[in-house]
Amino acid sequence: MKIIDVPRPGGPEALVVAQRPTPVPNDTEVLIKIAAAGVNRADVLQRKGHYPPPPGAPSYPGLEAAGVIAAVASAVRDFKVGDQVCALLQGGGYAEYCTVDEGQVLPIPAGLNMIEAASLPEAYFTVWSNVFGFGRLQPGETLLVHGGSSGIGVAAIQLATALGHIVFTTAGSDMKCRFCEQLGAKRAINYKTEDFAQEIAEQTAKRGVDVLLDMVGGSYLSNNISCLAPDGRLVIIATQSGTKGEVDLLRILQRRLVVTGSALRPRDVEFKRAIKGKLLEVVWPLLARGAIKPIVDKVFPLDAATDAHAYMESGTHRGKIVLATN
Repeated sequence: MKIIDVPRPGGPEALVVAQRPTPVPNDTEVLIKIAAAGVNRADVLQRKGHYPPPPGAPSYPGLEAAGVIAAVASAVRDFKVGDQVCALLQGGGYAEYCTVDEGQVLPIPAGLNMIEAASLPEAYFTVWSNVFGFGRLQPGETLLVHGGSSGIGVAAIQLATALGHIVFTTAGSDMKCRFCEQLGAKRAINYKTEDFAQEIAEQTAKRGVDVLLDMVGGSYLSNNISCLAPDGRLVIIATQSGTKGEVDLLRILQRRLVVTGSALRPRDVEFKRAIKGKLLEVVWPLLARGAIKPIVDKVFPLDAATDAHAYMESGTHRGKIVLATN
């Protein structure tokens, strides 16, 4: 089968077309003939040599895919050959086929095509586990999402809004801010021209937000803490501006704040199976009736993965970037 490999770390040009044996599903795995695969920031980090795949995962990138089940192992119970599915992967989505445990596989929501379905797993597994899991967002509480025009940001804004929460977000241009507000954000803040901590204080009458989903890290830490309401939770899922920052410990003590973080990729199948159950219960029905919608910015052929990565690094996209195998 064809794959997109990274023989040596580097820029987008480090992605090359290669051949590998088609994998064989074992135990509770299925084999998916991939129609489309989502492109994620983690893929860029892996390409640069900063995010190695976990033990046992394919060496080439791709954390989510959609396609048709081509084979099932003997212990698989929930799926059969011919089912149209999407899946969260530990790697290997930049290929014509992949294997994955059935605990990380979901049916494609009614009314969606393969391209749209490929944009879902990484974003919604991440948002549910961090905003509603570690962040414990409760009815009536408010949410601030950094990077609102990213794939994860788009998913968080739409899902939290659909579930009745007031959502604030940040983005890097006025155009992206308007885009986020069209998705349901009450106020999108241009972090290049506005002080987001000051704006959150004004928007919330100085109370702050209950949960903050952060993918920036580093330089944002102090302002993130200042944005939190009493008993607020800061959930860090990436460190795009670095891994170190200063924090006012007294504010954490006085406001009973929680600072936590997580990485989804290394978690075991049972953790992901539990999240899958919540997605099927809560999120997939919202997708099926159009209450939330996949936002795909651009589609590239699999062979043009180099162009897809260059486009992601340009920072101009709004929503997901997807690779199509045909």
